[in-house]
Amino acid sequence: MHSLFDIPSAYRPTERQMAEPVPPLTTVLFDFSNTIFHLADLETWLRRVGAATGRSALLDRDGALDATARQLAEAYARPDVAALQTGRDLSVERHWRAMRAWWERVDFLRGAEEAAYDVLRAPDMWLPYRDTGPVLRALRERGLRIGIVSDFAWDLRVHLKHHGLDHLIETCVLSYELGREKPDPELFRTACAALGTDPRAALMVGDNPVRDGGASASGLRAYILPGEPRTGERGLLPVLGLLD
Repeated sequence: MHSLFDIPSAYRPTERQMAEPVPPLTTVLFDFSNTIFHLADLETWLRRVGAATGRSALLDRDGALDATARQLAEAYARPDVAALQTGRDLSVERHWRAMRAWWERVDFLRGAEEAAYDVLRAPDMWLPYRDTGPVLRALRERGLRIGIVSDFAWDLRVHLKHHGLDHLIETCVLSYELGREKPDPELFRTACAALGTDPRAALMVGDNPVRDGGASASGLRAYILPGEPRTGERGLLPVLGLLD
């Protein structure tokens, strides 16, 4: 049976499923960056790069930090650099190529791109929001299954482990491992299959209405956070309210 205005979707429920009550949520999937974790601030990254390369003194000059931040923004806006950012999370190689092309146009980072990349991926350079741990633990205490579906170019499990949160996450579906990026339905399907979850009983939580909201086309529900950068609480507590 078809409705008058069918919306293209990767999910095709049966007529019986469409007539049944919506199943209760049993699974919550989270985006990683800017949803449950955030990158340390720019100055921390630059100073750690400086310490790793013997360039720390360069950052102590008057206006050096502001000048480097300005160069980073200007370089990122270059058409040739911006073009490389598209699809960068599809593989480790593409991500490294995109970062190197960006950083080699910044005075402080030129020649130190590999060290900068190592610092970027360091376990403690990514930090959980203050409400990440409490919400993940509350979900597990309620018996829900938890996974991560993220466009990311390396194994983010190192960050979960560093902060003692890895035991709360049952599966991680990452773009670089599948060679696909959200909202590709395959990422959401893979996560649900790994958890043995009917997509209709899963909730996707993220900050991008296109990429994360795309889960709805695969039969999941979606909760989209404001895209603003945060460093304290992320605003995850309402997720618990959606379970009631």
